[in-house]
Amino acid sequence: MMKYSEYQPRPDLLKDRIILITGAGDGIGRAAALSYALHGATVVLHGRTLNKLEVIYDEIEGLGAPQPAILPLQLSSASPRDYELLVDTLERQFGRLDGILHNAGILGERTELENYPVDVWDDVMAVNLRAPFVMTQELMPLLKKSEHASVVFASSGVGRETRERWGAYSVSKIAIEAVSQLFAKENTSPNIRFNCINPGATRTAMRAKAYPDEDPKTLPTPENIMPAYLYLMGDDSLHMNGQSIDAQD
Repeated sequence: MMKYSEYQPRPDLLKDRIILITGAGDGIGRAAALSYALHGATVVLHGRTLNKLEVIYDEIEGLGAPQPAILPLQLSSASPRDYELLVDTLERQFGRLDGILHNAGILGERTELENYPVDVWDDVMAVNLRAPFVMTQELMPLLKKSEHASVVFASSGVGRETRERWGAYSVSKIAIEAVSQLFAKENTSPNIRFNCINPGATRTAMRAKAYPDEDPKTLPTPENIMPAYLYLMGDDSLHMNGQSIDAQD
């Protein structure tokens, strides 16, 4: 069994690839954007906060990596028209899409379902479940134009089995595992694969919010877990479809 955490990608693993990353503003999304760019990809940065994306854009350019692109989109409230514009922009600028990292997510509340606020539930489902589903559906025509396309959904330990007080987040992650498997099983394009990745405990703002008493310095950084993210996006994982891996295994 391969240890994903020890994977050593070749430097040009993602050369000439066009890869969209949602939630690229900070944490794991930001680390993936930099890592993919440094391995040759043209990254399309998605996030809610434009100035965060501009900082990363400049950083990537400063590293001499391929010039990225920025696509601001409010996932929780995106309309069919917004998605149409997204597809049109990517179609016009690149003509195809070689990968999507569905990294954007929100935690919601850490409370019992009995008391779970319904509006928070709706927000979590909109961002963590509906958006990756709709975006994948809308971008299929562009993925089909790629020689090899990889779609990666963000899972979680609580996406494998429920844990008390994880509420909508856990439900959304269990459901996204199902979405990934359905896309994989129903897929008729041999050039596209769909998989999930569970980052595990990582030093991010979301983790700190979920575990306020934990010392973040005891956790791996987003940069530490990038080997697995590179593995799923590059050609060394062409045989994988409908799988769910742990980044820290």
